Amino acid sequence: MEFEELKAQINTERMIDSLQKLIETPSVVGYGKEITPMLVDFAISHNLLYTMDRRRTIYLTITGLDPSHTICFGAHLDTIGMVVRSITEEGWLDVRNLGGVNFHSLEGENVTIHTRENGNYTGTVICKSHSVHVFDDARSRERDFAEMAVVLDEDVNSPEEVAELGIEPGDLISVDPRFVRTKAGYIKSRHIDDKACVAALLEAVSVMQEAGLQPACDVMLAFPINEEIGQGGRFVPENVDAYIALDIGLVGGLQHGSEKKVTIGAADRISPYDWDLTTKIRSIAKENQIDAVLDIYYRYASDATAAMNGGANITAATFGMGTMSSHGYERTHIDGIVNTAALALACMLEIDGDALDPQFG
Repeated sequence: MEFEELKAQINTERMIDSLQKLIETPSVVGYGKEITPMLVDFAISHNLLYTMDRRRTIYLTITGLDPSHTICFGAHLDTIGMVVRSITEEGWLDVRNLGGVNFHSLEGENVTIHTRENGNYTGTVICKSHSVHVFDDARSRERDFAEMAVVLDEDVNSPEEVAELGIEPGDLISVDPRFVRTKAGYIKSRHIDDKACVAALLEAVSVMQEAGLQPACDVMLAFPINEEIGQGGRFVPENVDAYIALDIGLVGGLQHGSEKKVTIGAADRISPYDWDLTTKIRSIAKENQIDAVLDIYYRYASDATAAMNGGANITAATFGMGTMSSHGYERTHIDGIVNTAALALACMLEIDGDALDPQFG
């Protein structure tokens, strides 16, 4: 089967439906109890072996034609959010950020507080000078975690009343995504980073299985829940030769990404990615007429970088759909997600042991 025909088998509606379900399932940094079962269900329905390490990263394994080499495709499940720091005298929640939260974007957003014993509560993110009719500095006050709070949707007016709800410091806070699909094919939502890449990766696996194909090497799919704090790929199983992080590309400024294309990262704020593996991925995109662009990233690092920082003996690369307003209310296009799924599929089928073994010169 020619790859163009195989690419046409990507089921866009199934993939976007999966994306919406992933996005609307809370998974703030460190909180995987609601979303991990979705990956287990996928593994069971596709007859894949699934395991979990002590960092609560779930792995799905696909047997390849060459079991002597393993390539790991990582796409993180966690999203940026907050954690309860303390309770104010008014019964508000003081918070700290989890990951690179942009509070200018977050102000006024609805959130869910996950307690350890009493379920979930809802609330709203506010600046402590929350009204232009009340506070002289409502417009000028800094929007940072020390100046922000969460107001609960409960009749509470003191720390004691909040404590009675079972809310306490250390509870995690998820941000509502507000998923929208437009007629022109744009996806607008929080948490496109990185759930669009998760959906693309799962669709690539589904297409490969439905076509009765095997990857060139053994494939491991990794879904960390702590990438947004730089820890997602720091542990890599010893049998992994290469780690390809599927994570969003960037749009705007000096970036070369587009929402309709898949971006192949050549370097990020820490280091360049592996020259040979990145060149191979770029060649695969060109040969298979996948709409891709090469780019470098400014304030960005992926799980593949984290894997290298953690001392893993791997080659590293990254790619993903171009995304606007990263770490805010994000936007991408279905075409970019399809191109990402297509590139993941092509890489699984074409990157073999020869491409993974290091070469001299």
